[in-house]
Amino acid sequence: MKQRRPQPRSGKAQHQSNPAQPAPFSSGEESPHGTSSQRRSTYFEAVAIYERGLEALQSHNYTLASQLFESVLAQYPEEKELAERVRLYLNICQRQVSPRQSTPQTVEERLYAATLAINGGHYDQAIAHLRLVRDEDPDNDHALYMLAVAHAQRHEPAEALVHLERAIALNPENRALARTDPDLEPLRDDDAFRAALEVPSSSVRPVDRRRPFKTRTAR
Repeated sequence: MKQRRPQPRSGKAQHQSNPAQPAPFSSGEESPHGTSSQRRSTYFEAVAIYERGLEALQSHNYTLASQLFESVLAQYPEEKELAERVRLYLNICQRQVSPRQSTPQTVEERLYAATLAINGGHYDQAIAHLRLVRDEDPDNDHALYMLAVAHAQRHEPAEALVHLERAIALNPENRALARTDPDLEPLRDDDAFRAALEVPSSSVRPVDRRRPFKTRTAR
């Protein structure tokens, strides 16, 4: 929607920029470069693209808006007055389209991130999160169990069994869980896997550990 804007020198209240509702740049307003009759022909071309960018921004099409604003800067570098506004709105678009990723910092956040990664089949990413948990809390049986799952899904039985046996030694409940866990199916034919489920470990010690997450969520 076009807006009729006051002249900068009229003495009226000046326009205030609102990133949420940007106003079109009036092609008729005066500037330090002179009046509208003295404008370069390229100025009107630049303004047309700029206003298309504003429309895309107002429609939340940040990718298209970014492309249009960038084209103004690239094709019309001489329009310095207009470029100031273009850069303002370009920064808004870039903040909107930038991926918002936060690196897990706590044990709980890493366990949750690892759970999501396993559910999505991103086992390398899950292992990376879980190794950090293991380094910080070597007796975290939940992290060790999930490491067993991730390695089993990557068809790495030796690594999977090492972590599974340790998880069972720390918390015997993991033995019952492993017996019915479909994520450990790649280990079913392994003799060491069957032995781990059938023979109680002599190193079992009571562990009262709250299990905040299931290995898999419903798909």
